[in-house]
Amino acid sequence: MRVLFATGSDRSIFLSSVPLAWALRTAGHEVRVACSPSLADVVTGAGLTAVPVGRDRDSFWRVTGPGPAAPDADAAPDADRGAGAAPDDPTALIRPYDVADAPEKATWRHLADGYRDTAVEWHRADAVPIVGDLVAFARHWRPDLVLWDAITYAGPIAAKACGAAHGRLLWGQDIFGVTRDHFRRLRDRQPPEDRADPLGDWLARYARRYGFGFDEDVVTGQFTVDQLPPSLATPADLRYVPMRYVPYGGSAIVPRWLTAPPERPRIAVTLGITEVAERTSSYASGLREILTALSEMDAEVVATVADPRRQGLDDLPDNVRVFPRVPLHALVPTCAAVVHHAGFGTLATTSAYGVPQLALPVDFDEPALARRLAGQGAALTIPADRVTGPAVRDGVLRLLGEPSFRERAGLLRDEMLAMPSPGDVVARLEDLAAAAVDA
Repeated sequence: MRVLFATGSDRSIFLSSVPLAWALRTAGHEVRVACSPSLADVVTGAGLTAVPVGRDRDSFWRVTGPGPAAPDADAAPDADRGAGAAPDDPTALIRPYDVADAPEKATWRHLADGYRDTAVEWHRADAVPIVGDLVAFARHWRPDLVLWDAITYAGPIAAKACGAAHGRLLWGQDIFGVTRDHFRRLRDRQPPEDRADPLGDWLARYARRYGFGFDEDVVTGQFTVDQLPPSLATPADLRYVPMRYVPYGGSAIVPRWLTAPPERPRIAVTLGITEVAERTSSYASGLREILTALSEMDAEVVATVADPRRQGLDDLPDNVRVFPRVPLHALVPTCAAVVHHAGFGTLATTSAYGVPQLALPVDFDEPALARRLAGQGAALTIPADRVTGPAVRDGVLRLLGEPSFRERAGLLRDEMLAMPSPGDVVARLEDLAAAAVDA
Protein backbone atom coordinates (compact mmCIF):
# COMPACT_ATOMS: atom_id res chain seq x y z
CA MET A 1 0.00 0.00 0.00
CA ARG A 2 1.22 3.51 -0.79
CA VAL A 3 0.51 6.03 1.99
CA LEU A 4 0.86 9.78 1.54
CA PHE A 5 0.98 12.00 4.61
CA ALA A 6 -0.13 15.56 3.87
CA THR A 7 0.99 18.27 6.24
CA GLY A 8 1.99 21.89 6.04
CA SER A 9 4.80 23.81 7.68
CA ASP A 10 4.09 23.24 11.38
CA ARG A 11 6.92 21.19 12.85
CA SER A 12 5.08 20.01 15.97
CA ILE A 13 2.08 18.79 13.97
CA PHE A 14 4.32 16.79 11.66
CA LEU A 15 6.30 15.26 14.53
CA SER A 16 3.10 13.86 16.04
CA SER A 17 2.61 11.81 12.84
CA VAL A 18 6.08 10.24 12.72
CA PRO A 19 5.40 7.13 14.87
CA LEU A 20 2.47 6.15 12.63
CA ALA A 21 4.49 6.83 9.49
CA TRP A 22 7.22 4.52 10.74
CA ALA A 23 4.71 1.89 11.82
CA LEU A 24 3.41 1.83 8.26
CA ARG A 25 6.93 1.63 6.85
CA THR A 26 7.97 -1.23 9.11
CA ALA A 27 4.79 -3.06 8.11
CA GLY A 28 6.04 -2.94 4.53
CA HIS A 29 4.10 0.02 3.12
CA GLU A 30 5.58 2.82 1.02
CA VAL A 31 5.37 6.20 2.75
CA ARG A 32 5.84 9.74 1.46
CA VAL A 33 5.35 13.01 3.36
CA ALA A 34 4.11 15.98 1.33
CA CYS A 35 4.95 19.20 3.12
CA SER A 36 5.86 22.85 2.68
CA PRO A 37 9.45 23.31 1.49
CA SER A 38 10.63 24.68 4.85
CA LEU A 39 9.66 21.44 6.59
CA ALA A 40 11.50 19.09 4.23
CA ASP A 41 14.67 18.89 6.35
CA VAL A 42 12.62 18.02 9.43
CA VAL A 43 10.90 15.22 7.50
CA THR A 44 14.15 13.75 6.20
CA GLY A 45 15.67 14.17 9.68
CA ALA A 46 12.97 11.78 10.91
CA GLY A 47 14.16 9.22 8.36
CA LEU A 48 11.18 9.71 6.07
CA THR A 49 10.93 10.71 2.41
CA ALA A 50 9.84 14.32 1.91
CA VAL A 51 7.94 15.67 -1.07
CA PRO A 52 8.12 19.49 -0.94
CA VAL A 53 5.02 21.02 -2.49
CA GLY A 54 4.08 24.59 -3.27
CA ARG A 55 5.49 27.48 -1.29
CA ASP A 56 5.88 28.28 2.38
CA ARG A 57 3.33 30.27 4.34
CA ASP A 58 2.90 31.62 7.85
CA SER A 59 1.21 29.03 10.08
CA PHE A 60 0.62 31.57 12.85
CA TRP A 61 -1.51 34.13 11.00
CA ARG A 62 -4.41 33.33 13.35
CA VAL A 63 -2.58 35.65 15.79
CA THR A 64 -1.43 38.41 13.44
CA GLY A 65 -3.65 38.01 10.37
CA PRO A 66 -2.73 36.11 7.21
CA GLY A 67 -1.72 39.04 5.04
CA PRO A 68 -2.73 39.21 1.39
CA ALA A 69 -2.65 35.99 -0.58
CA ALA A 70 -0.61 36.15 -3.76
CA PRO A 71 -2.41 35.01 -6.90
CA ASP A 72 -1.75 31.40 -7.78
CA ALA A 73 -3.39 30.18 -10.96
CA ASP A 74 -2.63 26.52 -10.27
CA ALA A 75 -3.68 26.43 -6.65
CA ALA A 76 -6.44 28.92 -6.11
CA PRO A 77 -9.78 28.75 -7.92
CA ASP A 78 -11.11 31.40 -5.54
CA ALA A 79 -11.72 34.83 -6.99
CA ASP A 80 -12.51 36.41 -3.63
CA ARG A 81 -9.44 35.67 -1.57
CA GLY A 82 -9.09 38.26 1.15
CA ALA A 83 -6.69 38.99 3.95
CA GLY A 84 -9.02 37.89 6.72
CA ALA A 85 -8.51 39.02 10.29
CA ALA A 86 -6.88 37.79 13.42
CA PRO A 87 -9.17 37.19 16.40
CA ASP A 88 -9.54 39.96 18.96
CA ASP A 89 -8.31 37.60 21.69
CA PRO A 90 -5.22 35.68 20.47
CA THR A 91 -5.54 33.25 23.38
CA ALA A 92 -8.98 32.11 22.23
CA LEU A 93 -10.09 29.69 19.57
CA ILE A 94 -10.98 31.48 16.37
CA ARG A 95 -14.61 31.53 15.34
CA PRO A 96 -16.42 29.27 14.76
CA TYR A 97 -14.19 26.70 16.46
CA ASP A 98 -14.72 28.32 19.85
CA VAL A 99 -18.06 26.48 20.07
CA ALA A 100 -16.15 23.23 20.67
CA ASP A 101 -15.11 24.61 24.05
CA ALA A 102 -18.20 26.77 24.64
CA PRO A 103 -21.26 25.04 23.14
CA GLU A 104 -23.50 27.81 24.44
CA LYS A 105 -22.05 29.93 21.62
CA ALA A 106 -23.35 27.51 18.99
CA THR A 107 -25.92 29.68 17.25
CA TRP A 108 -26.50 29.63 13.51
CA ARG A 109 -25.21 33.16 12.96
CA HIS A 110 -22.10 32.59 15.08
CA LEU A 111 -21.21 29.47 13.12
CA ALA A 112 -22.08 30.68 9.63
CA ASP A 113 -20.39 34.04 10.13
CA GLY A 114 -17.39 32.42 11.78
CA TYR A 115 -16.81 30.07 8.87
CA ARG A 116 -17.25 32.90 6.37
CA ASP A 117 -15.26 35.64 8.11
CA THR A 118 -12.40 33.76 9.73
CA ALA A 119 -12.12 30.00 9.30
CA VAL A 120 -12.22 29.85 5.52
CA GLU A 121 -9.56 32.55 5.30
CA TRP A 122 -7.36 30.54 7.65
CA HIS A 123 -7.79 27.35 5.66
CA ARG A 124 -7.17 29.20 2.40
CA ALA A 125 -3.90 30.49 3.83
CA ASP A 126 -2.88 26.88 4.45
CA ALA A 127 -4.24 25.29 1.28
CA VAL A 128 -3.65 27.79 -1.50
CA PRO A 129 0.18 27.60 -1.44
CA ILE A 130 0.33 23.79 -1.72
CA VAL A 131 -2.84 22.32 -3.18
CA GLY A 132 -1.89 22.49 -6.86
CA ASP A 133 1.47 20.75 -6.41
CA LEU A 134 -0.04 18.25 -3.98
CA VAL A 135 -2.76 17.21 -6.41
CA ALA A 136 -0.17 16.87 -9.18
CA PHE A 137 2.03 14.63 -7.04
CA ALA A 138 -0.89 12.51 -5.86
CA ARG A 139 -2.00 11.92 -9.43
CA HIS A 140 1.56 10.98 -10.33
CA TRP A 141 2.34 8.69 -7.38
CA ARG A 142 -1.18 7.24 -6.99
CA PRO A 143 -1.34 6.64 -3.20
CA ASP A 144 -3.83 4.15 -1.83
CA LEU A 145 -4.31 6.18 1.35
CA VAL A 146 -3.81 9.85 2.22
CA LEU A 147 -3.50 10.81 5.89
CA TRP A 148 -3.84 14.55 6.49
CA ASP A 149 -3.56 16.70 9.57
CA ALA A 150 -6.78 18.41 10.54
CA ILE A 151 -5.96 21.83 9.07
CA THR A 152 -4.42 20.65 5.79
CA TYR A 153 -7.49 20.59 3.56
CA ALA A 154 -5.23 20.18 0.55
CA GLY A 155 -4.94 16.57 1.72
CA PRO A 156 -8.53 15.40 1.11
CA ILE A 157 -8.65 17.42 -2.11
CA ALA A 158 -5.60 15.54 -3.42
CA ALA A 159 -6.99 12.21 -2.21
CA LYS A 160 -10.31 12.70 -3.96
CA ALA A 161 -8.57 13.97 -7.09
CA CYS A 162 -6.60 10.74 -7.44
CA GLY A 163 -9.19 8.31 -6.05
CA ALA A 164 -7.39 7.44 -2.80
CA ALA A 165 -8.93 6.66 0.58
CA HIS A 166 -8.21 9.34 3.15
CA GLY A 167 -8.46 10.15 6.83
CA ARG A 168 -7.52 12.83 9.32
CA LEU A 169 -4.75 12.49 11.88
CA LEU A 170 -5.56 14.64 14.91
CA TRP A 171 -2.97 16.52 16.99
CA GLY A 172 -5.34 17.65 19.72
CA GLN A 173 -9.03 17.71 20.52
CA ASP A 174 -11.34 17.42 17.51
CA ILE A 175 -12.55 21.01 17.60
CA PHE A 176 -13.03 20.87 13.84
CA GLY A 177 -15.34 17.84 13.87
CA VAL A 178 -17.35 19.06 16.87
CA THR A 179 -17.84 22.46 15.26
CA ARG A 180 -18.97 20.85 12.02
CA ASP A 181 -21.51 18.74 13.96
CA HIS A 182 -23.01 21.91 15.47
CA PHE A 183 -23.03 23.63 12.08
CA ARG A 184 -24.79 20.81 10.22
CA ARG A 185 -27.37 20.38 13.00
CA LEU A 186 -28.29 24.06 12.96
CA ARG A 187 -28.09 24.42 9.18
CA ASP A 188 -30.74 21.76 8.73
CA ARG A 189 -33.11 23.86 10.86
CA GLN A 190 -32.78 26.97 8.71
CA PRO A 191 -35.08 27.92 5.81
CA PRO A 192 -33.65 26.81 2.44
CA GLU A 193 -32.63 30.35 1.51
CA ASP A 194 -30.49 30.68 4.67
CA ARG A 195 -28.35 27.55 4.58
CA ALA A 196 -25.07 29.04 3.43
CA ASP A 197 -22.04 26.79 3.94
CA PRO A 198 -18.91 28.93 3.43
CA LEU A 199 -16.47 26.11 4.17
CA GLY A 200 -18.34 23.54 2.10
CA ASP A 201 -18.79 25.97 -0.79
CA TRP A 202 -15.09 26.80 -0.83
CA LEU A 203 -14.10 23.13 -0.84
CA ALA A 204 -16.75 22.34 -3.46
CA ARG A 205 -15.02 24.74 -5.87
CA TYR A 206 -11.87 22.64 -5.59
CA ALA A 207 -13.97 19.50 -6.07
CA ARG A 208 -15.29 20.83 -9.36
CA ARG A 209 -11.86 22.00 -10.43
CA TYR A 210 -10.31 18.58 -9.90
CA GLY A 211 -13.19 16.52 -11.21
CA PHE A 212 -15.02 15.10 -8.21
CA GLY A 213 -18.16 15.86 -6.23
CA PHE A 214 -18.13 17.50 -2.83
CA ASP A 215 -18.98 15.35 0.17
CA GLU A 216 -18.64 15.86 3.92
CA ASP A 217 -15.60 13.59 3.99
CA VAL A 218 -13.64 16.45 2.41
CA VAL A 219 -14.27 18.37 5.65
CA THR A 220 -13.84 15.64 8.26
CA GLY A 221 -12.29 12.65 6.50
CA GLN A 222 -13.56 9.15 5.84
CA PHE A 223 -12.22 8.36 9.31
CA THR A 224 -10.17 10.13 11.98
CA VAL A 225 -7.14 8.87 13.90
CA ASP A 226 -7.37 10.28 17.45
CA GLN A 227 -4.27 10.25 19.66
CA LEU A 228 -5.94 11.50 22.84
CA PRO A 229 -7.28 9.10 25.48
CA PRO A 230 -11.04 9.22 26.11
CA SER A 231 -10.73 11.35 29.25
CA LEU A 232 -9.05 14.14 27.26
CA ALA A 233 -10.70 13.76 23.86
CA THR A 234 -13.61 15.76 22.46
CA PRO A 235 -15.23 13.50 19.86
CA ALA A 236 -17.73 14.41 17.18
CA ASP A 237 -20.29 12.15 15.54
CA LEU A 238 -17.65 10.56 13.30
CA ARG A 239 -15.74 7.32 12.84
CA TYR A 240 -12.63 7.37 15.04
CA VAL A 241 -9.57 5.15 15.11
CA PRO A 242 -7.99 5.48 18.57
CA MET A 243 -4.21 5.37 18.61
CA ARG A 244 -1.79 5.68 21.52
CA TYR A 245 0.37 8.78 21.46
CA VAL A 246 4.05 7.84 21.19
CA PRO A 247 6.40 10.67 22.23
CA TYR A 248 8.66 11.89 19.45
CA GLY A 249 10.24 15.32 19.31
CA GLY A 250 12.73 14.91 16.49
CA SER A 251 16.35 13.83 16.45
CA ALA A 252 17.90 14.22 19.89
CA ILE A 253 20.92 13.48 22.07
CA VAL A 254 20.46 12.65 25.75
CA PRO A 255 22.89 14.76 27.83
CA ARG A 256 25.09 12.96 30.33
CA TRP A 257 23.65 14.83 33.33
CA LEU A 258 20.22 13.43 32.58
CA THR A 259 21.37 9.84 33.16
CA ALA A 260 21.97 10.44 36.89
CA PRO A 261 18.97 10.47 39.27
CA PRO A 262 18.18 13.98 40.56
CA GLU A 263 19.17 14.67 44.15
CA ARG A 264 16.10 16.84 44.69
CA PRO A 265 12.67 16.86 43.05
CA ARG A 266 13.15 17.96 39.45
CA ILE A 267 10.72 20.48 37.94
CA ALA A 268 10.73 20.94 34.17
CA VAL A 269 9.59 24.20 32.62
CA THR A 270 8.96 24.13 28.89
CA LEU A 271 6.82 26.61 26.99
CA GLY A 272 7.15 24.91 23.63
CA ILE A 273 6.96 26.73 20.33
CA THR A 274 7.58 30.41 20.93
CA GLU A 275 6.31 32.08 17.76
CA VAL A 276 2.76 32.55 19.01
CA ALA A 277 3.81 33.54 22.52
CA GLU A 278 6.29 36.04 21.12
CA ARG A 279 3.64 37.66 18.95
CA THR A 280 1.27 37.96 21.90
CA SER A 281 4.02 39.41 24.16
CA SER A 282 3.47 36.66 26.69
CA TYR A 283 6.68 34.62 26.55
CA ALA A 284 9.77 36.47 27.72
CA SER A 285 8.06 38.88 30.09
CA GLY A 286 7.01 36.24 32.62
CA LEU A 287 9.59 33.50 32.26
CA ARG A 288 12.22 35.02 34.52
CA GLU A 289 9.61 35.66 37.22
CA ILE A 290 8.42 32.05 37.00
CA LEU A 291 11.93 30.60 37.23
CA THR A 292 12.88 32.89 40.11
CA ALA A 293 9.79 31.88 42.08
CA LEU A 294 10.43 28.17 41.46
CA SER A 295 14.05 28.59 42.61
CA GLU A 296 12.73 29.33 46.10
CA MET A 297 11.64 25.69 46.38
CA ASP A 298 13.90 22.87 47.53
CA ALA A 299 13.98 21.54 44.00
CA GLU A 300 16.02 21.39 40.81
CA VAL A 301 14.49 23.45 38.01
CA VAL A 302 15.27 22.62 34.38
CA ALA A 303 13.97 25.05 31.77
CA THR A 304 14.16 24.62 28.01
CA VAL A 305 14.46 28.00 26.32
CA ALA A 306 15.55 28.62 22.74
CA ASP A 307 18.80 30.61 22.47
CA PRO A 308 17.22 33.80 21.06
CA ARG A 309 14.89 33.96 24.10
CA ARG A 310 17.54 33.45 26.81
CA GLN A 311 18.51 37.09 27.29
CA GLY A 312 18.10 38.07 30.90
CA LEU A 313 18.19 34.49 32.18
CA ASP A 314 21.94 34.21 32.81
CA ASP A 315 22.08 35.11 36.51
CA LEU A 316 19.36 32.86 37.91
CA PRO A 317 19.88 30.96 41.20
CA ASP A 318 22.10 27.87 41.15
CA ASN A 319 19.21 25.40 41.35
CA VAL A 320 17.84 26.68 38.00
CA ARG A 321 19.42 25.43 34.79
CA VAL A 322 18.45 26.71 31.37
CA PHE A 323 19.10 24.70 28.21
CA PRO A 324 18.20 25.45 24.59
CA ARG A 325 16.97 21.90 24.08
CA VAL A 326 16.56 18.72 26.12
CA PRO A 327 14.78 15.63 24.73
CA LEU A 328 11.39 15.83 26.40
CA HIS A 329 10.82 12.07 26.39
CA ALA A 330 14.09 11.67 28.31
CA LEU A 331 13.56 14.60 30.68
CA VAL A 332 9.95 14.05 31.74
CA PRO A 333 10.37 10.59 33.37
CA THR A 334 12.96 12.09 35.74
CA CYS A 335 10.63 14.88 36.89
CA ALA A 336 8.29 15.27 39.84
CA ALA A 337 6.22 17.85 37.91
CA VAL A 338 6.22 19.62 34.56
CA VAL A 339 5.18 23.23 33.93
CA HIS A 340 4.17 23.79 30.30
CA HIS A 341 1.97 25.70 27.85
CA ALA A 342 -0.54 22.86 27.29
CA GLY A 343 0.59 22.24 23.72
CA PHE A 344 -0.55 18.84 22.49
CA GLY A 345 2.89 17.23 22.17
CA THR A 346 4.18 18.41 25.55
CA LEU A 347 0.95 17.61 27.36
CA ALA A 348 0.65 14.17 25.78
CA THR A 349 4.30 13.31 26.43
CA THR A 350 4.01 14.27 30.10
CA SER A 351 0.76 12.32 30.38
CA ALA A 352 2.37 9.25 28.83
CA TYR A 353 4.88 9.11 31.70
CA GLY A 354 2.39 9.68 34.51
CA VAL A 355 3.87 12.96 35.76
CA PRO A 356 1.70 15.70 37.37
CA GLN A 357 1.41 18.86 35.30
CA LEU A 358 0.86 22.59 35.70
CA ALA A 359 -0.58 23.97 32.46
CA LEU A 360 -0.21 27.64 31.51
CA PRO A 361 -2.22 27.71 28.26
CA VAL A 362 -1.68 30.55 25.82
CA ASP A 363 -3.01 29.84 22.35
CA PHE A 364 -5.68 28.19 20.24
CA ASP A 365 -6.94 24.91 21.81
CA GLU A 366 -4.50 24.94 24.74
CA PRO A 367 -6.96 26.42 27.31
CA ALA A 368 -9.62 23.81 26.47
CA LEU A 369 -7.15 20.95 26.58
CA ALA A 370 -5.69 22.22 29.87
CA ARG A 371 -9.13 22.37 31.46
CA ARG A 372 -9.89 18.82 30.37
CA LEU A 373 -6.55 17.66 31.82
CA ALA A 374 -7.25 19.43 35.12
CA GLY A 375 -10.71 17.89 35.21
CA GLN A 376 -9.14 14.45 34.88
CA GLY A 377 -7.19 15.26 38.06
CA ALA A 378 -3.61 14.92 36.79
CA ALA A 379 -2.96 18.65 36.58
CA LEU A 380 -3.66 22.17 37.65
CA THR A 381 -4.07 25.03 35.19
CA ILE A 382 -3.66 28.79 35.44
CA PRO A 383 -5.26 31.05 32.80
CA ALA A 384 -2.77 33.14 30.85
CA ASP A 385 -3.91 36.42 32.38
CA ARG A 386 -3.36 35.09 35.91
CA VAL A 387 0.11 33.62 35.50
CA THR A 388 2.60 35.03 38.01
CA GLY A 389 5.73 33.60 39.54
CA PRO A 390 4.13 33.03 42.96
CA ALA A 391 1.04 31.45 41.38
CA VAL A 392 3.19 28.98 39.45
CA ARG A 393 5.26 28.16 42.53
CA ASP A 394 2.14 27.59 44.63
CA GLY A 395 0.68 25.36 41.94
CA VAL A 396 3.81 23.22 41.78
CA LEU A 397 3.88 22.94 45.57
CA ARG A 398 0.33 21.56 45.42
CA LEU A 399 1.30 19.05 42.75
CA LEU A 400 4.17 17.81 44.92
CA GLY A 401 2.32 17.89 48.20
CA GLU A 402 -1.03 16.31 47.31
CA PRO A 403 -0.77 12.59 46.41
CA SER A 404 -3.97 12.68 44.35
CA PHE A 405 -2.21 14.40 41.45
CA ARG A 406 0.38 11.62 41.16
CA GLU A 407 -2.35 9.00 41.47
CA ARG A 408 -4.50 10.58 38.76
CA ALA A 409 -1.46 11.06 36.52
CA GLY A 410 -0.77 7.34 36.87
CA LEU A 411 -4.33 6.51 35.85
CA LEU A 412 -4.03 8.78 32.82
CA ARG A 413 -0.79 7.02 31.82
CA ASP A 414 -2.54 3.63 32.15
CA GLU A 415 -5.44 4.89 30.03
CA MET A 416 -3.00 5.88 27.29
CA LEU A 417 -1.11 2.60 27.48
CA ALA A 418 -4.38 0.70 26.97
CA MET A 419 -4.88 2.35 23.58
CA PRO A 420 -3.73 0.59 20.39
CA SER A 421 -0.15 1.38 19.42
CA PRO A 422 0.68 2.81 15.98
CA GLY A 423 1.74 -0.69 14.98
CA ASP A 424 -1.62 -2.08 16.07
CA VAL A 425 -3.44 0.59 14.06
CA VAL A 426 -1.80 -0.32 10.74
CA ALA A 427 -4.09 -3.30 10.11
CA ARG A 428 -7.12 -1.11 10.82
CA LEU A 429 -5.93 1.46 8.29
CA GLU A 430 -5.39 -1.26 5.71
CA ASP A 431 -9.00 -2.41 6.18
CA LEU A 432 -10.39 1.13 6.04
CA ALA A 433 -8.44 1.94 2.87
CA ALA A 434 -9.63 -1.26 1.19
CA ALA A 435 -13.25 -0.65 2.22
CA ALA A 436 -13.17 2.92 0.90
CA VAL A 437 -11.85 1.79 -2.46
CA ASP A 438 -14.46 -1.00 -2.70
CA ALA A 439 -17.22 1.47 -1.88
